[in-house]
Formats: sequence, C-alpha cells, structure tokens
Amino acid sequence: MTAAARVLSVNVGRPRPNPHKRLRETGIHKEPVEALDVRDPGPKRGGLGSGVVGDTIGDTRHHGGVTQAVYAYAAEDLRWWGEQLGRDLPAGLFGENLTTEGLDLTHALVGETWRLTSEGSDEVVLRVEAPRIPCATFAGVMQERGWVKRFTAEGRTGAYLSVVRAGTIGSGAAVDVSRPGHDVDLLTVFRGLTGDLDAARRVVEAKVLHPSEHADLERVVGARTD
Repeated sequence: MTAAARVLSVNVGRPRPNPHKRLRETGIHKEPVEALDVRDPGPKRGGLGSGVVGDTIGDTRHHGGVTQAVYAYAAEDLRWWGEQLGRDLPAGLFGENLTTEGLDLTHALVGETWRLTSEGSDEVVLRVEAPRIPCATFAGVMQERGWVKRFTAEGRTGAYLSVVRAGTIGSGAAVDVSRPGHDVDLLTVFRGLTGDLDAARRVVEAKVLHPSEHADLERVVGARTD
C-alpha cells in the first residue's frame, strides 16, 4: 500500500452470453463507468446479488451476496498478467468492479477496511472479506490454456469486499486503509481453500472470516482430515 492508493477505474457488468455455460448469461465482462453505487446486497441466496447497483451476476449460487458484494483487482497485477500473456488487459477484464492502484491486494488482511472518498460524494466504507476463486466462466473469458491452474498458482486473486457504508464510488476515489491486529491475508485464505491444509487450519483457528466463509473453510478442513 502507498499514500497514493486510489481507485483507477470503476466497472459495471451488463448481461452477456456466458462463454462457458450455454443458455446462461454472465456479468463478468465489466466496462468502465464514471461512478457506481454500492449497497449491501443481502444474502447470496434470496438477496440482490451484486453489491453494485446495475451490475449483473449470472451465477448467484456461487457469486454475490454480503461477502462478495464488490470485487477489486489491482492495476499492478493486471499489468503483470499482461506482460506474462503478451497482451493488453483493460480494466474490468477480470470481472472487477474496482481497479485499484497502490494497494497490495494479495496481502490485504481479512477484515481490513477501506474508506473511499470521491469528489462530491459521502465516504464509502468497504471491508475485505475473501479471495477470488477462479471459475470456468473466468477461464472462458480469458481463453488461455490452463488458466484456472495458472491463476491459482500465482495467487494474485484480488479481493472480495462487503459494504459497510453504502454510497457512490467514482473513478479516482482515494482509498484509506485501516488494518486489523492479525496477519491473516488473502493469499493465506486462498491457499487454504485450494489445497494447503496447514493454511486452512491457521485461518480457521484465527476466526477472522465472516461466519459464512468460516463455515465453508471449516468444511474444507473437515473433508481433508476425515
């Protein structure tokens, strides 16, 4: 993180055909807009879906809800991937609502809060909740061989956030981060969810995740130790 942490681009997804699953729409393709409104979408099942007003979520079974209300990805990581893949990766391509600059999202701590201030708008507060787990739709968008495995190996997951204080976030919004008093970061959670039993146990024992995310990881630990 640097003193110049900010939101470089705000992005919203409209319904489009899913590149992986036939006859289903997806909102993973995000396009930059001047500003977006965020709110608490409620539970994953029976709630509003995305925490971004006007944003589409096609697979509401696995995406959206309180702990996946807003998705952020770092511009620095987009540029890194662009260098690896040999092509330009525009803001929003990874399905992120917020393309950030000056924030190390891989090592963002679970529970850290972001206070975002945009010109002419009240302060918005978001809370870091969980890493992104790559899915087949993401692979379909990227059209890169072995994309899910490659993305998983690198661990540059971006951050899912909940909405603590609703409001408007504009492109260029300043981000002030407050970190909790533990060291459980998103990379550790991600490794725990994708095969590292020691990491999973560490996160479960720390009890820093949202109850729904904690329960999911407890099930993972139980399944691997049975």
